[in-house]
Amino acid sequence: MLQLSDTLKQSARALAAHKLRVSLTVLGIMMGVATLITVMTLIQGANVYVEEKIANLGTNVFQISRLPFAVTDFNAFLKALRNRYLTLEDMRAIAERCPDCRAVGAQAQTTRFSRYRDRELEDTVIIGQTASMVEIDTRTIVEGRYFTPMEDERGAGVCLIGARLVEEFFPGLDPLGRTIRLGKQEFTVIGVYEKIGAILGQEQDNFAVIPMGAFQRFRGGRFSVTISVKAAAGEAAFQRAQDQARTVLRARRQITGNREEDFFIGTAESYIELWRSISSAFFAAFVMVSSVAAVVGGIVIMNVMLVSVTQRTKEIGVRRAVGATQRDILQQFLTESLLQCVAGGALGVGAGFLCALLLRNWTSFPASVQTWVALLGLGLSSAIGLFFGIYPAVRAARLDPVTALRSE
Repeated sequence: MLQLSDTLKQSARALAAHKLRVSLTVLGIMMGVATLITVMTLIQGANVYVEEKIANLGTNVFQISRLPFAVTDFNAFLKALRNRYLTLEDMRAIAERCPDCRAVGAQAQTTRFSRYRDRELEDTVIIGQTASMVEIDTRTIVEGRYFTPMEDERGAGVCLIGARLVEEFFPGLDPLGRTIRLGKQEFTVIGVYEKIGAILGQEQDNFAVIPMGAFQRFRGGRFSVTISVKAAAGEAAFQRAQDQARTVLRARRQITGNREEDFFIGTAESYIELWRSISSAFFAAFVMVSSVAAVVGGIVIMNVMLVSVTQRTKEIGVRRAVGATQRDILQQFLTESLLQCVAGGALGVGAGFLCALLLRNWTSFPASVQTWVALLGLGLSSAIGLFFGIYPAVRAARLDPVTALRSE
């Protein structure tokens, strides 16, 4: 029986003698593995991105809204449109009657144009916040300050702006103290938020935050607010705060017994779980599609190895005549198949990561390069090599030596 090193050398020489055939085989495996690695890297990156950005409420913060935070049933959303508005009075009631609520705030938003001198931005999100949101909002102020409770109560014409407005209106200038126009009203810039960037292709820095008192005058008419609550530390206190806030709202809205609530509570974990359920479905679909490419590569491997067995019948006969066992022949052909698949898998892992990184750098798609994904790609390619190489290897090992020597 040949040693493993001798088998590897013979397999390498056999593959080197058929460079074109080997190259095409390796290319087929590489494409299948690269597709799988790219998909998995993007899905993992999206999961990390959602956890860090979309659900960045904080571990002890929850929100209350009249509409569901994530829509999975359109009919339920249409039904929720008939729910009563949440008001500032609801916010104050929760603040007064919720012992485990450390901070309670409210915000609402609308969309208007923003302008500074002759420059204008469309679709700027105007966010009205109560002064208490300074303890709850996770956005970071890098310049200036937040507005005071007195400015909120008076509806002062002050604002904090996102990085997009700074880049568009004040390149190379200090924005603090300058007056911009939001819709038809003027506001003095007192603070600047840290740049957020795009989330899944959506611009996140084209916004301005104004006091809720000013927003009421700005927006006009009745509108529903989103109540944000920061609970005391600890999981038990977090759960108690949700229960207390729910009890307050049910009492104010006269919801008794098993009647359905006309408001929704959302936490960071609920957003993450929803995203994971969605992404897992996409992941399964993409893996099935990319696995088809990998299986096709495996079928190519099997066909090429069968052709190789046919072309090398005399070689197999000579080796059997000089003492090679069926196990030696089986081992060599399996090794050849495995070497091609591992080479294709390694190239596929590199190509998949490269595609994912290019997408991350040149588009809004997030990507997360993880070691276990690379190991999975190599493991998959090795499994393909072994599985689809068994039949050609067994066929080669079972050739009759005498018949093989007579072949031309």
